[in-house]
Amino acid sequence: MSDPAVDPEEVRHVADLARVDLGDDEIERFTDQFGEILAAFEALDDVPETDREADLSNVMRPDEVRESLSQEEALQNASDTEDGQFKGPKVS
Repeated sequence: MSDPAVDPEEVRHVADLARVDLGDDEIERFTDQFGEILAAFEALDDVPETDREADLSNVMRPDEVRESLSQEEALQNASDTEDGQFKGPKVS
């Protein structure tokens, strides 16, 4: 069998960069999983290329000014407002 695509030292290095503590059993499991993932990406090399359409062009319409909701209409279904604005939950 060929050399594995990923070795345990590479997994340890990536885990250190991500500041993730991995045990030896987890490193072994992730080494195998990363190898499987890379093999799946290598399978993409077997997909034949196809002709593509001409370069894409912008299909967005230009902005146009038109009537919109009033502040009162926009806030009428809001669960909580404050000083004429939507009020959401605190995140910290």
